[in-house]
This record gives sequence, structure tokens and C-alpha cells, in this order.
Amino acid sequence: MTLINISKMLGVVCLAVTSNVCVAADDAASYLDEGRIGEAMPADDPNLFRVCAPKDNLPFSNEKQEGFENKIAEVIAKDLGKKLTYEFWYDRQGFIRNTLSAHRCDVVMGTATEADMTLNSEPYYRSGYVFVYKKSSGYSIKDFDSPDLHRAKIGVIMESPPTRPLNDKDLLGNSRPYRMQRDLNLPPSFMIDDLVKGDIDVAVVWGPIGGYFAKKAMSDLVVVPAPEYEQLNPHGKEYWNISVGVRKKDKERIAMINGALERRKDDIVKILDEFGIPHVPVVAEKN
Repeated sequence: MTLINISKMLGVVCLAVTSNVCVAADDAASYLDEGRIGEAMPADDPNLFRVCAPKDNLPFSNEKQEGFENKIAEVIAKDLGKKLTYEFWYDRQGFIRNTLSAHRCDVVMGTATEADMTLNSEPYYRSGYVFVYKKSSGYSIKDFDSPDLHRAKIGVIMESPPTRPLNDKDLLGNSRPYRMQRDLNLPPSFMIDDLVKGDIDVAVVWGPIGGYFAKKAMSDLVVVPAPEYEQLNPHGKEYWNISVGVRKKDKERIAMINGALERRKDDIVKILDEFGIPHVPVVAEKN
């Protein structure tokens, strides 16, 4: 998922929206360029744009390079005159350590701009959580105070930001919790699939997931952006700037990427729209 969750209660930090990278709080060493134990680090090749990405995580990325982050990586690589290559790895603990820190690649797409595991580019889009429901339900859901939420079974990733307003509005009792890390036996569309089947009535999910799979669904689904909740509870922050991440020391590389992002921003917006990715204007945020 690509979801964002910073949960000190669980001792887990999930920072990369697109790849659901979760790092245990006691695994701080994975921030360093230590690589894989017992393996030599590959030499850098200035002619390559080497990307780390989950191998089965649409709408973001997959091995066939069909995701929107794959397409944005293509745009950046082309702008920089480099050949695009991939190191695919499942989005689990150790993702950064086994890919970026091990120099198996140089770039991670879709990091939260505020994440401190990587040196991050200027944000290239901003998105938030959304409500998704069937048009045939007759619901009218605009925010967390909408009366229809009280008669709906709500699907939500537990400990994700929307659980904060749902808890404050006494709505967790009629929610169906989903695991933080996706069961790899399930497709990335699992929550929207359950919505279409009728197992839940409303999905509260990270915008790129909700927008993309709602667009592809057989049912006519409504996608409504959730309002920001950060001002009431900082752990309920619903909107995030998204960047490209590199190793902390790669200041020259991130400067080149920033240039490409600025030159190709119209192409990037076009990709987001083609994939049905909800996005709002980037705003400056306090770290």
C-alpha cells in the first residue's frame, strides 16, 4: 500500500507510501549504506537510472513496469538520457537495506517527502486518503461526519491515519480492519474487491489505490477525497507530499532528478490523471 503511517505505539515506521516500507524502530542501521552482509556492492554506472521497486504493487509498480511510478521513472530516465533498470524486491522490512543501501539501485520512487530514511527530491505530487463506495448505495459521504458512515461497514487499514478520525467519531465499531502489510496471496486491489463484492460498504484507503482500482472496477464507484484531519490530531494527517528518494549522500543525483521533475512536471501530471490517481497541489509543510 501503500499507506503512510507513523506509529510509535507499534514501534514501526511506515514511510514509503507506494511501497509500504516498514522499518522496525530498533532497525535504525538500515538507514545506513551498509548493504547486504557478505555481498560486495555493485559499482555505480552513470549511464543507468537504477530504480528499486516492489514487484507486485499496482498501481505503483510491478515487474512488467505497468504502474504509474514505472511510467514516471521512464520519464525521468529519458529526460536524463539514462537507461532505466530495476531491482525488484517485496515491500517488507529490509526493503531499503536490501536495495538502495546495498547499491543494487540508486532511486526509490514514491517516498514521503518528510521521510528521513532517504534524501528526497522536491515533491512531484501530493495525495491523500479517499472514501470509495458504490454509486448504487445512495450514500452521500463528504467527510468523517457524514451520517451514512454510521450505517455502513467501513473497510480501513488498521493504524493508518483515517483510523484516528474514525475513532474520534465512534465509527471504529462498525469498521472492518485490514492488516497493515498486505497478504501477498491477495492482489493489491483487495479492499476495493471486497467493496465490489459487498463485504464492505465503504473503503477508506490511500488515494492512489482507491482512485486507480475504482476506475478499473466493474461496478460504478464513487471516489471522494477525505478532508485533512491533521489540525485536530497530527496522527490523523491524511495528505502527503510524494518525492523520489536516493541515498543520503547522493546530493548530486537528487539535484539532477529535481531538474528532470521540474522540466517534465506536465508529463507527470498527465500520467497521474491517466491512472486515475487523485492529487492536489503540493504545499510546503513543516518537518
